[in-house]
Amino acid sequence: MLYSKNCRFTLLVTLCLSCFWSHAAKVDSLEVFSASMNKTYKAAVVVPNSYATSKATYPVLYLLHGGGGHFRDWLTSTPDKMLVKNLADQYNLIIVMPEGETFAWYLDSPANPNSKFETHIIKEVIPKIDGTYRTVRSNKGRVITGLSMGGHGAMYLSTRHPDLFCAAGSMSGALDMNWTKFKINEDFAKSLKNGFQQLMGSDDPTNDVYFKNSIVNMVETIKKNALPIMIDCGVDDFLVDINRELHQRLVYNNVPHDYIERPGGHTWGYWENALPYHLLFFHKILKGHGVTVN
Repeated sequence: MLYSKNCRFTLLVTLCLSCFWSHAAKVDSLEVFSASMNKTYKAAVVVPNSYATSKATYPVLYLLHGGGGHFRDWLTSTPDKMLVKNLADQYNLIIVMPEGETFAWYLDSPANPNSKFETHIIKEVIPKIDGTYRTVRSNKGRVITGLSMGGHGAMYLSTRHPDLFCAAGSMSGALDMNWTKFKINEDFAKSLKNGFQQLMGSDDPTNDVYFKNSIVNMVETIKKNALPIMIDCGVDDFLVDINRELHQRLVYNNVPHDYIERPGGHTWGYWENALPYHLLFFHKILKGHGVTVN
């Protein structure tokens, strides 16, 4: 009798889980050929459950990973492995997580011709997504955010291509490429110096190539573009001073933006908590553009 009850209980749990998973967002692994780098990269694409039964066009969030990471980080590294799927379902939008390599900074390297990730995202990933899925194919339905290196990348790409995005965010962003401003130990600083040497062609962070590619120095362009911006960083993060610096520059230049500091450091626990706030911020903007899916 006990065995029979246990079997029935196990069957019930299995059926409940099957029902739950069948009504959750799905993850596609999409291959994107990069003509600019003559290489195929992957992107993870989370498609909300409603997509299968709807004929609507969907807004898209581009969600960038950080330094040392890869395209699947947001799916595998958060404490809650359902975070991105649940947010895609909650807000009925497609979430795209492209490859940015471990230290490419989402820009076209002035020193390495095989590292062109601004071109990859803008001219290869976005057209591939729009050609594969039913998306809002204008800046009214496209938003971007990311963590750390990806926070800088999201701000950098949106600032340089305001015709493609309607809002941008940054979580714990490395918003100045001058690594000597990071609150880090000597070994980490040496590692960054070597990485930047290969990427930028110089190990001098005061070099003009660093200055013109750092989002902290693009306030005039940010103001001209007038895109809604959300920036947040933990008070214990080694990048918090750089985030405060950009915030102060934006305030001084009367640039509207949302800025948040909350307890936490440079951790997945912090970013798991931060991402839903970014989605809420973006949802209000997308709703204002009339592109949300009910």
